[in-house]
Amino acid sequence: MEKADRDQLQHSLTESRALLLEAVNGLIGEQRTFRPAEDRWSVADCVEHLTVVEQFVLQRIQKALDERPAQLAETLGKDQEIRDRVPRRDERVMAPEQAKPIGRWPDCEESLRQFEAARERTLRFSAETQADLRSRAFPHPTLGPLDCCQWLLFLAAHCERHARQVEEVKSDPSFPRRLGATA
Repeated sequence: MEKADRDQLQHSLTESRALLLEAVNGLIGEQRTFRPAEDRWSVADCVEHLTVVEQFVLQRIQKALDERPAQLAETLGKDQEIRDRVPRRDERVMAPEQAKPIGRWPDCEESLRQFEAARERTLRFSAETQADLRSRAFPHPTLGPLDCCQWLLFLAAHCERHARQVEEVKSDPSFPRRLGATA
């Protein structure tokens, strides 16, 4: 991996993690499970979804690295599209069924621990890999083919997107504000 790509990935992954952790910091049980509407996600749902996607993408990247390099004309120039489009909240995107939150972990604290562990694996992988991540790709449901470096960039942008979603949940007028909520 090129040094510039590695540096950008490390920075983006670290910054997006910080955004998410800041957004959920200090929230208690009732706040973490509040849904602004029946068809909207809670803070806990966002964290679970991020964790599942992070785990899946890193596994898929590692699998792709075992495959033959491919011609990747379809992935050229998508880095900026990922940075610009993925974090924006003006377009609703439906998560694939396997990435939807279903209560995989008993509470939000465990989801956060799982997210932190997954992000640490992603950071370690992006810091240490010597593989040519630009030579392997697999499809994203809405963005089309992304090379493996772009997938890591996607993880950072995706985390930023859901950190923004957490802030939207917290700004809902019905968001629980009482201090006595239970964890």
